[in-house]
Amino acid sequence: MDLLLNPNIAYLILVVGFLLIVLAILSPGTGLLEVGALFAIILAAYCVYNLPINLWALLVLVFGVVPFLIAVRQSRRLLFLAISILALVLGSAFLFRSEVWWRPAVHPLVALLVSVITAAFFWVAVSKTLEAERQRPSHDLEGLIGAIGEAKTQIHQEGSVQVAGELWSAFSNQPIPTGTTIRVVQREGLILEVEPANNQP
Repeated sequence: MDLLLNPNIAYLILVVGFLLIVLAILSPGTGLLEVGALFAIILAAYCVYNLPINLWALLVLVFGVVPFLIAVRQSRRLLFLAISILALVLGSAFLFRSEVWWRPAVHPLVALLVSVITAAFFWVAVSKTLEAERQRPSHDLEGLIGAIGEAKTQIHQEGSVQVAGELWSAFSNQPIPTGTTIRVVQREGLILEVEPANNQP
């Protein structure tokens, strides 16, 4: 367990746990991401509990999100993105307190590499999400009734299906295995009720 109390290892575990949480939110239903996120967060909590933290560095990390959001929403202003990455690097390097106040506990190269990768990941994820919100549906939603698709996850109370080239949240009155060909029975908002396609209409 002493290895976990290395500030570099603790920082990496914390970042991995956070990324897994975001991935689990973006891709619900698999279970693997949720379990991985829970395991990583438990390890990160152990590290944070046993390592002293610089509160100011944590605040720098939190406030570093603001220029990032501005960069994404305001015509992708690279200046704000650079400020956000700088805040991430600074906050990451000094997140854990070292014996000497001016010396970063996390290696600056580790903080720089992880911050750039994390910023790039969220840049793509947030940009794609905003683009999807701005796009209007390119098909008649009522025309989905009776459409054939494929179950991308196991479906019962909830799940995901691909219909008309897009992923939809779906539910069924009976369990449907992953990969099953499905038929859309009805639509409730943006959630589809489906059944196996080999069922009688």
